[in-house]
Amino acid sequence: MPAVAVALLAFVGLIVSFTAVWITQLHSRNAGMIDPVWAATLGGVAMFVAILATGPELNRALVAAGGGIWGLRLARHLWRRNRGQPEDPRYRQFRLQWGDAAPRNMFWLFQLQALISMLLSVAFFIPAYSTETPSRFAIAAAVAIWIVALAGETAADRQLKQFLANPEHRGQVCRAGWWRYSRHPNYFFECVHWLAYAALAIGVPWGWLTLMPPVLMAWLLVKVSGLPLLEARLVQTRPGYREYMRTTSAIVPWPPRAAASTSPTRPDHPQDRSTRS
Repeated sequence: MPAVAVALLAFVGLIVSFTAVWITQLHSRNAGMIDPVWAATLGGVAMFVAILATGPELNRALVAAGGGIWGLRLARHLWRRNRGQPEDPRYRQFRLQWGDAAPRNMFWLFQLQALISMLLSVAFFIPAYSTETPSRFAIAAAVAIWIVALAGETAADRQLKQFLANPEHRGQVCRAGWWRYSRHPNYFFECVHWLAYAALAIGVPWGWLTLMPPVLMAWLLVKVSGLPLLEARLVQTRPGYREYMRTTSAIVPWPPRAAASTSPTRPDHPQDRSTRS
């Protein structure tokens, strides 16, 4: 099927899915479920594109496996984290700011996420519709990057979950595992994941476009929906978080500037309650 037709069908599917979540949150007043739905539908787009694309079978198989597994893992993590919990502070803050306009503005916020999903899906379309099979080097690089990203993000999520399971850590700052070297290691590995498709597109026509998704994701997490909203609040509500910011890299894992506490500490989950990690 032509790429334009597949893109239109995928976009319509995203709009319908996010509209259904919007209708649900009108009754529940909890918009947090958009996060796991976002991950699941984007993984679904990867598999949808792979099935209908016209590129080499290997390209499409790698896109389906890479995007599908990533999306399902992240969706499962976000669903288990958000289910039965109060609304994500980001969405709750939007409701307060928007007042009576909250239902309408929330609808358009959800549709904006559908548009962002389509921009990210460029990473799936380019290799899936390429007329050439990637070189062995490109395939090896893509698989290696994908494994590192998935393993790193899974490990960071698990470390945080184990930390939060201990009641003694409530209100503290996590410096366990990856969190010692980055304030948001899940964000880092999320961005790395999108580089796997750029590696897969090395040497193919329009392959340079696959650099847009990792750049877009990094920009969203660092400048828009991640750090700015999250850390402005944590500095005001979490003792020790300002010092954590001073000593610890924001995204890229790096040795801390000063000796960290010997016991892992971290604030309650909101540090990680942003899009997609």
